[in-house]
Amino acid sequence: MSSLSTILVTGGAGFIGSHACVELLDHGYELIVVDDYSNSTPQVFARVERIADRFVGAVYELDLRDRRALSAVFDRHSVDAVVHFAALKAVGESTRMPIEYYDTNVGGTTSLLRAMHEHGVHQMVFSSSCSLYGDAGRGPLGEATPARPTNPYAASKWACEQILADVCHRIPEFTVLSLRYFNPVGAHPSGLLGEDPSGTPDNLMPYLAQVAVGRRHRLHVFGGDYATPDGTAIRDYLHVMDTVQAHRVALDHLADGPGMHTYNLGLGKGRSVLEVVAAFGEACGRPLPYDIVSRRPGDVTELVADATAVAQAWGWQPTRDLAHMCRDAWRFQQLNPSGYAGSARQPNR
Repeated sequence: MSSLSTILVTGGAGFIGSHACVELLDHGYELIVVDDYSNSTPQVFARVERIADRFVGAVYELDLRDRRALSAVFDRHSVDAVVHFAALKAVGESTRMPIEYYDTNVGGTTSLLRAMHEHGVHQMVFSSSCSLYGDAGRGPLGEATPARPTNPYAASKWACEQILADVCHRIPEFTVLSLRYFNPVGAHPSGLLGEDPSGTPDNLMPYLAQVAVGRRHRLHVFGGDYATPDGTAIRDYLHVMDTVQAHRVALDHLADGPGMHTYNLGLGKGRSVLEVVAAFGEACGRPLPYDIVSRRPGDVTELVADATAVAQAWGWQPTRDLAHMCRDAWRFQQLNPSGYAGSARQPNR
């Protein structure tokens, strides 16, 4: 554990945020969590506490853009660093509601920076995205690959990174570690935590899981005419437990030096949509039905990580493969066929 002891986690009730809470609690951190529950539920915290065998700490329902409410959290608690997950995150949805994505993702980040600076908190681990690379071509993409966002979600993450870098340049006390993930999936091995999006899933694996458990009839594969071996888009999938371990390791490295530092997180191996469909079918024991439909606006052909920089700097490497990701996601869906519905814990006020 680093010298930091109390961490503010934004979006801590979400898919990655809830798993990160378990990881941080397991390693002795005290947590303050904020979430507006726009795509999550406070019911998840009872499960986090069951896994970690510790109380989460203070949990607040608020929108990061509510500066008064956010400032009150910093007034009430002594925070050492922030792990910032809170954001809207669906590529397809962002093309339909771009203003909301910019307002929430960029506006929430600037509001958070203001509150941090006013309260003397200058260390952040930022949840970024591989999507900002856009249609950068084939092969693994390193951090020096120019950003070419093709949808408002990706553009909002790139805008946040630019803001964070400029703040670090102009306010030397700030240190930000920006982690660009390549498609986190899977679930906690206990089956108690997993991905449970509100409404129709916008991402591949939770949709597959709902098809497998009978909540949905068939998967829609967006595009079968990409320049790939089977015609479907290729992504680099990363187990959520490897993802959150990297965040915990990042906290150890906030003291390495001030400024903005960016790292890719991924396996470095691309998988097509149909390969993931087949792997999930093996995990659940039967082929899963799908239809190939038109491409989705904002999607690109391939996104695969070159994650050698973080391995060299921190020694972090993922340890779980696609089969492991599918097994854990399927276990969560089997144990929770209707998601988190029915759990009963309200957040602390």
